[in-house]
Amino acid sequence: MKKIKINHLDLFSGIGGFHLGFEKAGFEVNSYFSEVDKYAIDVYKNNFKNSNYVGSVTDVRGTQLPKIDAITFGSPCQDFSLAGKRKGMGGQRSSLITEAIRLIDECRPRFFVWENVKGTFSSNNGEDFWAIIQAFTNLGGYRLEWQLLNTKWFLPQNRERIYLVGYLGNGSGGQVFPIRESSKQINELQRQQTNTCCLTTRYGADGNCPTIPARAREDGSGQPIIKINSGTKKGYEEATEGDSINFSFPSSKTRRGRVGKKLSLTLDTACNQAIITGGTQKNSAEMINQSPALTSAMGMGGGHIPILNKIRRLTPIECERLQGFPDNWTEYGESGKISDTQRYKMCGNAVTVDVVEAVANSIIKTIY
Repeated sequence: MKKIKINHLDLFSGIGGFHLGFEKAGFEVNSYFSEVDKYAIDVYKNNFKNSNYVGSVTDVRGTQLPKIDAITFGSPCQDFSLAGKRKGMGGQRSSLITEAIRLIDECRPRFFVWENVKGTFSSNNGEDFWAIIQAFTNLGGYRLEWQLLNTKWFLPQNRERIYLVGYLGNGSGGQVFPIRESSKQINELQRQQTNTCCLTTRYGADGNCPTIPARAREDGSGQPIIKINSGTKKGYEEATEGDSINFSFPSSKTRRGRVGKKLSLTLDTACNQAIITGGTQKNSAEMINQSPALTSAMGMGGGHIPILNKIRRLTPIECERLQGFPDNWTEYGESGKISDTQRYKMCGNAVTVDVVEAVANSIIKTIY
């Protein structure tokens, strides 16, 4: 199939999830990208050597650009997030979406894609979402479609995000959405879970963990249970080998949903997430010494820690894989090596490449 050449304006670009997803779907991407985080800019330039950096979204003007075919933007979502303070469109960061809408109006691309958190639907009782829809409608000429998609349809991470596509004209007469959890996608996830994505796999000789969720122990002996403090009726959630644990807000008495059963919970910018792996410790004290920060942060007393299990934080490579990026995508920027702290942050802020690829494939069928 002949590649479709596009000039792509990648707003709030992060580390290039939209760009990479479009390429995987078959687009030949000439990228103009806008970002303010210096580490993300550095990583983007390192991975896309021919990309064109255009500065902050507030400074970009359509008259300064060539004909743009596609605009993508995962605008800052903290003010919409269910875990945030829910300032909605009144928040300083979320209001940057108006800059993206301005650029759509100035560039009139053939299509645009907006990604944001599930909480956008309910922010200010839904008024914020419909205000955004009205703003897109006021641009005139664009057909709008949207759907809530989940990364776990493609990769072992539970990450729900809204994807909205606007495109000029009627295209082929089809629709971009719905995108469904097809049998092909399910089989691919199963393959990854059993062959290339097992949380319990140990580090190899090269220092990399080759995989990410785990299969249950098959020896019939059962699994020891770790009790994670949680705002449930029982006061805890149960986790076993291969499960992930979120340890954000460890003192909260109401927070729940801390355990991901055989998959990762939604990655955040601090990677407040650990996994339970098989081990051979002689006693719980040895385990605590190996991972004191995790065990204390999650409020787990020594009596809750099984002797035969370890708890460890997800690695940067695992976070990259959970977002669909190649290994070590964030390890280096154009200027040199990137710290793990920044790598976690960039992965948590990224869009999932596999989800973008699915959306892009549907765009090709519908628009082209």
